[in-house]
Amino acid sequence: MSQLHEIKLLNPSDFVPKNLGALLEIPQPPDQMWYQGKLPPADLKLLAVVGSRKYTTYGKQVVEHLINGLAGYPVGIVSGLALGIDGLAHENALKNNLYTLAVPGSGLDESVLYPETHKKLAERILASGGGLMSELSPKSAAALWTFPKRNRIMAGLCHATILIEAGAKSGTLITARMTVDYNRELLAVPGSIFSKNSHGTHQFLKLGATLVTDASDILAVLNIEEEANTTSTPHPKLSEMEEKVIQALLEPLDRDTLIRKLNISTSEAGIILMTMEMQGYIKYESPHYRSLV
Repeated sequence: MSQLHEIKLLNPSDFVPKNLGALLEIPQPPDQMWYQGKLPPADLKLLAVVGSRKYTTYGKQVVEHLINGLAGYPVGIVSGLALGIDGLAHENALKNNLYTLAVPGSGLDESVLYPETHKKLAERILASGGGLMSELSPKSAAALWTFPKRNRIMAGLCHATILIEAGAKSGTLITARMTVDYNRELLAVPGSIFSKNSHGTHQFLKLGATLVTDASDILAVLNIEEEANTTSTPHPKLSEMEEKVIQALLEPLDRDTLIRKLNISTSEAGIILMTMEMQGYIKYESPHYRSLV
Protein backbone atom coordinates (compact mmCIF):
# COMPACT_ATOMS: atom_id res chain seq x y z
CA MET A 1 0.00 0.00 0.00
CA SER A 2 1.31 3.43 -0.90
CA GLN A 3 2.52 5.58 2.00
CA LEU A 4 1.72 8.78 0.10
CA HIS A 5 -0.78 9.42 2.88
CA GLU A 6 1.37 10.30 5.87
CA ILE A 7 0.60 8.57 9.15
CA LYS A 8 -0.08 11.32 11.68
CA LEU A 9 -0.30 11.30 15.47
CA LEU A 10 -3.12 12.82 17.52
CA ASN A 11 -2.95 13.44 21.27
CA PRO A 12 -6.10 13.68 23.43
CA SER A 13 -5.91 17.48 23.29
CA ASP A 14 -6.41 17.16 19.51
CA PHE A 15 -9.52 14.97 19.71
CA VAL A 16 -12.17 17.69 20.06
CA PRO A 17 -10.77 19.97 17.31
CA LYS A 18 -10.49 16.92 15.01
CA ASN A 19 -14.11 15.78 15.64
CA LEU A 20 -13.04 12.84 17.78
CA GLY A 21 -14.28 14.26 21.07
CA ALA A 22 -16.63 11.31 21.60
CA LEU A 23 -13.57 9.17 22.41
CA LEU A 24 -12.96 11.23 25.54
CA GLU A 25 -16.35 10.12 26.90
CA ILE A 26 -15.54 6.40 27.09
CA PRO A 27 -13.90 4.60 30.03
CA GLN A 28 -10.11 4.54 29.63
CA PRO A 29 -10.01 6.79 26.56
CA PRO A 30 -7.07 6.31 24.21
CA ASP A 31 -3.80 8.06 25.05
CA GLN A 32 -3.17 8.67 21.36
CA MET A 33 -4.57 7.96 17.92
CA TRP A 34 -2.77 7.51 14.61
CA TYR A 35 -4.48 8.26 11.32
CA GLN A 36 -4.07 8.46 7.55
CA GLY A 37 -6.20 10.37 5.09
CA LYS A 38 -9.16 12.45 6.25
CA LEU A 39 -10.80 12.30 9.65
CA PRO A 40 -14.62 12.38 9.88
CA PRO A 41 -16.13 15.75 8.88
CA ALA A 42 -18.01 17.50 11.68
CA ASP A 43 -21.33 17.47 9.82
CA LEU A 44 -21.57 13.67 9.56
CA LYS A 45 -23.34 11.22 11.85
CA LEU A 46 -21.10 8.16 12.19
CA LEU A 47 -22.53 4.64 11.91
CA ALA A 48 -20.41 1.63 12.85
CA VAL A 49 -21.27 -1.41 10.74
CA VAL A 50 -20.21 -4.73 12.27
CA GLY A 51 -20.96 -8.39 11.66
CA SER A 52 -19.72 -11.84 10.82
CA ARG A 53 -16.55 -12.54 8.86
CA LYS A 54 -18.37 -15.56 7.38
CA TYR A 55 -21.40 -13.75 6.03
CA THR A 56 -24.24 -15.33 4.07
CA THR A 57 -25.86 -14.16 0.85
CA TYR A 58 -28.53 -12.59 3.02
CA GLY A 59 -25.93 -10.64 5.01
CA LYS A 60 -24.39 -9.30 1.81
CA GLN A 61 -27.82 -8.22 0.55
CA VAL A 62 -28.58 -6.47 3.84
CA VAL A 63 -25.35 -4.43 3.72
CA GLU A 64 -26.01 -3.44 0.09
CA HIS A 65 -29.64 -2.55 0.75
CA LEU A 66 -29.03 -0.45 3.86
CA ILE A 67 -25.97 1.46 2.68
CA ASN A 68 -27.53 2.06 -0.75
CA GLY A 69 -30.43 3.67 1.11
CA LEU A 70 -28.07 6.03 2.97
CA ALA A 71 -26.60 7.48 -0.24
CA GLY A 72 -26.79 11.26 -0.26
CA TYR A 73 -27.38 11.61 3.48
CA PRO A 74 -24.87 13.06 5.99
CA VAL A 75 -23.80 9.65 7.28
CA GLY A 76 -20.27 8.25 7.55
CA ILE A 77 -19.64 4.50 7.60
CA VAL A 78 -17.12 3.19 10.14
CA SER A 79 -15.93 -0.41 10.21
CA GLY A 80 -12.92 -2.54 11.03
CA LEU A 81 -11.46 -3.33 7.56
CA ALA A 82 -11.84 -7.04 8.41
CA LEU A 83 -13.01 -9.76 6.07
CA GLY A 84 -16.75 -10.26 5.85
CA ILE A 85 -19.35 -7.64 6.78
CA ASP A 86 -16.65 -5.04 7.55
CA GLY A 87 -15.20 -5.17 4.06
CA LEU A 88 -18.66 -5.13 2.49
CA ALA A 89 -19.55 -2.03 4.52
CA HIS A 90 -16.50 -0.14 3.26
CA GLU A 91 -17.04 -1.34 -0.33
CA ASN A 92 -20.66 -0.21 -0.39
CA ALA A 93 -19.83 3.11 1.23
CA LEU A 94 -17.32 3.73 -1.58
CA LYS A 95 -19.87 2.68 -4.20
CA ASN A 96 -22.39 5.17 -2.82
CA ASN A 97 -19.89 8.03 -2.37
CA LEU A 98 -20.21 8.00 1.42
CA TYR A 99 -17.33 8.91 3.72
CA THR A 100 -15.84 5.76 5.27
CA LEU A 101 -13.34 5.30 8.10
CA ALA A 102 -11.50 2.02 8.68
CA VAL A 103 -10.29 1.14 12.18
CA PRO A 104 -8.10 -1.96 11.74
CA GLY A 105 -6.91 -4.25 14.52
CA SER A 106 -3.30 -3.37 13.72
CA GLY A 107 -1.08 -0.36 13.20
CA LEU A 108 -1.38 1.58 9.95
CA ASP A 109 2.04 0.92 8.45
CA GLU A 110 1.88 -1.03 5.20
CA SER A 111 4.11 -3.75 6.65
CA VAL A 112 1.57 -4.74 9.34
CA LEU A 113 -1.83 -3.50 8.12
CA TYR A 114 -4.41 -6.23 8.78
CA PRO A 115 -5.78 -8.05 6.96
CA GLU A 116 -3.20 -8.10 4.18
CA THR A 117 -5.87 -8.98 1.62
CA HIS A 118 -7.57 -5.64 2.27
CA LYS A 119 -4.57 -3.40 1.61
CA LYS A 120 -6.02 -2.51 -1.79
CA LEU A 121 -9.32 -1.67 -0.15
CA ALA A 122 -7.46 0.58 2.30
CA GLU A 123 -5.84 2.35 -0.65
CA ARG A 124 -9.23 2.94 -2.24
CA ILE A 125 -10.63 4.29 1.04
CA LEU A 126 -7.80 6.82 1.22
CA ALA A 127 -8.08 7.72 -2.47
CA SER A 128 -11.82 8.38 -2.04
CA GLY A 129 -11.29 10.94 0.72
CA GLY A 130 -11.84 8.51 3.59
CA GLY A 131 -9.50 7.62 6.41
CA LEU A 132 -7.75 4.95 8.44
CA MET A 133 -7.32 5.25 12.20
CA SER A 134 -5.74 3.16 14.95
CA GLU A 135 -4.85 3.50 18.61
CA LEU A 136 -1.85 1.22 18.00
CA SER A 137 1.55 2.57 16.98
CA PRO A 138 2.11 2.34 13.20
CA LYS A 139 4.15 -0.89 13.19
CA SER A 140 2.13 -2.79 15.80
CA ALA A 141 1.00 -6.14 14.40
CA ALA A 142 -2.52 -7.49 14.93
CA ALA A 143 -2.96 -9.89 17.86
CA LEU A 144 -5.90 -11.41 19.73
CA TRP A 145 -5.94 -8.55 22.26
CA THR A 146 -5.87 -5.77 19.67
CA PHE A 147 -9.35 -6.47 18.27
CA PRO A 148 -11.38 -5.81 21.46
CA LYS A 149 -9.20 -2.71 21.91
CA ARG A 150 -10.14 -1.62 18.37
CA ASN A 151 -13.80 -2.42 18.93
CA ARG A 152 -14.06 0.04 21.81
CA ILE A 153 -12.78 2.82 19.54
CA MET A 154 -15.49 2.08 16.96
CA ALA A 155 -18.24 1.85 19.57
CA GLY A 156 -17.12 5.01 21.34
CA LEU A 157 -16.58 7.15 18.25
CA CYS A 158 -19.89 6.44 16.49
CA HIS A 159 -23.35 7.79 17.15
CA ALA A 160 -24.76 4.29 16.56
CA THR A 161 -23.64 0.74 15.78
CA ILE A 162 -25.57 -1.67 13.57
CA LEU A 163 -25.18 -5.42 13.97
CA ILE A 164 -25.57 -7.50 10.80
CA GLU A 165 -25.20 -11.27 11.19
CA ALA A 166 -23.42 -12.43 14.32
CA GLY A 167 -23.31 -15.89 15.86
CA ALA A 168 -23.84 -16.51 19.57
CA LYS A 169 -20.07 -16.36 20.25
CA SER A 170 -19.07 -13.83 17.58
CA GLY A 171 -16.39 -11.29 18.52
CA THR A 172 -18.67 -8.70 16.97
CA LEU A 173 -20.87 -8.96 20.05
CA ILE A 174 -18.08 -7.27 22.03
CA THR A 175 -18.64 -4.12 19.98
CA ALA A 176 -22.40 -4.41 20.55
CA ARG A 177 -21.96 -4.69 24.32
CA MET A 178 -19.58 -1.73 24.37
CA THR A 179 -22.06 0.32 22.35
CA VAL A 180 -24.68 -0.21 25.04
CA ASP A 181 -22.18 0.39 27.86
CA TYR A 182 -21.13 3.69 26.25
CA ASN A 183 -24.75 4.85 25.99
CA ARG A 184 -24.70 4.81 22.19
CA GLU A 185 -27.52 3.54 19.98
CA LEU A 186 -27.43 -0.17 19.13
CA LEU A 187 -29.29 -1.35 16.02
CA ALA A 188 -29.67 -4.91 14.75
CA VAL A 189 -30.99 -6.56 11.59
CA PRO A 190 -33.11 -9.68 12.12
CA GLY A 191 -32.20 -12.85 10.29
CA SER A 192 -33.51 -16.34 9.84
CA ILE A 193 -34.31 -18.20 13.06
CA PHE A 194 -32.65 -21.22 11.44
CA SER A 195 -29.32 -19.47 10.82
CA LYS A 196 -26.48 -19.65 13.36
CA ASN A 197 -25.41 -16.25 12.06
CA SER A 198 -28.56 -14.73 13.54
CA HIS A 199 -28.27 -15.97 17.12
CA GLY A 200 -26.21 -13.01 18.32
CA THR A 201 -28.29 -10.37 16.57
CA HIS A 202 -31.53 -11.87 17.88
CA GLN A 203 -30.06 -11.93 21.39
CA PHE A 204 -29.55 -8.16 21.30
CA LEU A 205 -32.95 -7.55 19.71
CA LYS A 206 -34.49 -9.32 22.69
CA LEU A 207 -32.48 -7.04 24.98
CA GLY A 208 -33.84 -3.91 23.31
CA ALA A 209 -31.66 -3.12 20.28
CA THR A 210 -33.52 -1.13 17.62
CA LEU A 211 -34.79 -3.42 14.87
CA VAL A 212 -33.72 -2.29 11.40
CA THR A 213 -35.14 -3.42 8.07
CA ASP A 214 -34.56 -0.28 6.01
CA ALA A 215 -32.30 2.77 5.80
CA SER A 216 -35.16 4.93 7.07
CA ASP A 217 -34.87 3.13 10.44
CA ILE A 218 -31.21 4.18 10.65
CA LEU A 219 -31.98 7.77 9.67
CA ALA A 220 -34.64 7.96 12.37
CA VAL A 221 -32.17 6.83 15.06
CA LEU A 222 -29.59 9.35 13.80
CA ASN A 223 -32.22 12.12 13.80
CA ILE A 224 -31.75 12.80 10.09
CA GLU A 225 -34.83 13.92 8.17
CA GLU A 226 -35.37 11.92 5.00
CA GLU A 227 -36.16 15.14 3.13
CA ALA A 228 -32.56 16.22 3.73
CA ASN A 229 -31.46 13.84 0.98
CA THR A 230 -31.02 15.96 -2.14
CA THR A 231 -29.01 13.59 -4.31
CA SER A 232 -30.71 10.23 -4.06
CA THR A 233 -33.61 8.96 -6.12
CA PRO A 234 -37.06 8.63 -4.47
CA HIS A 235 -36.42 4.93 -3.86
CA PRO A 236 -33.12 3.49 -2.57
CA LYS A 237 -31.15 1.33 -4.98
CA LEU A 238 -32.18 -2.29 -4.87
CA SER A 239 -29.70 -5.01 -3.97
CA GLU A 240 -28.81 -7.61 -6.58
CA MET A 241 -31.24 -10.15 -5.12
CA GLU A 242 -34.03 -7.56 -4.80
CA GLU A 243 -33.54 -6.76 -8.49
CA LYS A 244 -33.93 -10.47 -9.25
CA VAL A 245 -37.20 -10.54 -7.30
CA ILE A 246 -38.56 -7.59 -9.30
CA GLN A 247 -37.47 -9.17 -12.58
CA ALA A 248 -39.07 -12.49 -11.61
CA LEU A 249 -42.33 -10.69 -10.82
CA LEU A 250 -42.87 -9.20 -14.27
CA GLU A 251 -46.00 -11.28 -13.90
CA PRO A 252 -47.57 -12.42 -10.61
CA LEU A 253 -46.14 -15.67 -9.20
CA ASP A 254 -47.05 -17.94 -6.34
CA ARG A 255 -44.51 -18.30 -3.54
CA ASP A 256 -43.10 -21.71 -4.53
CA THR A 257 -42.60 -20.74 -8.17
CA LEU A 258 -40.94 -17.48 -7.16
CA ILE A 259 -38.51 -19.23 -4.79
CA ARG A 260 -37.56 -21.74 -7.51
CA LYS A 261 -36.84 -18.88 -9.90
CA LEU A 262 -34.67 -17.12 -7.34
CA ASN A 263 -32.77 -20.35 -6.55
CA ILE A 264 -32.38 -19.57 -2.84
CA SER A 265 -33.47 -21.31 0.36
CA THR A 266 -37.02 -21.00 1.65
CA SER A 267 -35.89 -19.31 4.87
CA GLU A 268 -33.73 -16.79 3.00
CA ALA A 269 -36.53 -16.06 0.56
CA GLY A 270 -38.97 -15.52 3.41
CA ILE A 271 -36.82 -12.75 4.92
CA ILE A 272 -36.20 -11.03 1.59
CA LEU A 273 -39.86 -11.11 0.54
CA MET A 274 -41.08 -9.92 3.94
CA THR A 275 -38.60 -7.02 3.89
CA MET A 276 -39.50 -6.00 0.33
CA GLU A 277 -43.20 -6.12 1.15
CA MET A 278 -42.66 -3.91 4.21
CA GLN A 279 -40.77 -1.44 2.01
CA GLY A 280 -43.57 -1.31 -0.55
CA TYR A 281 -41.68 -2.94 -3.43
CA ILE A 282 -43.91 -6.02 -3.69
CA LYS A 283 -47.31 -7.13 -2.42
CA TYR A 284 -48.71 -10.53 -1.52
CA GLU A 285 -52.27 -11.14 -2.67
CA SER A 286 -52.99 -14.81 -2.01
CA PRO A 287 -51.78 -16.91 -3.67
CA HIS A 288 -49.51 -14.58 -5.69
CA TYR A 289 -46.78 -11.99 -5.19
CA ARG A 290 -46.74 -9.03 -7.55
CA SER A 291 -44.32 -6.16 -8.10
CA LEU A 292 -45.30 -2.59 -7.16
CA VAL A 293 -42.37 -0.90 -8.96
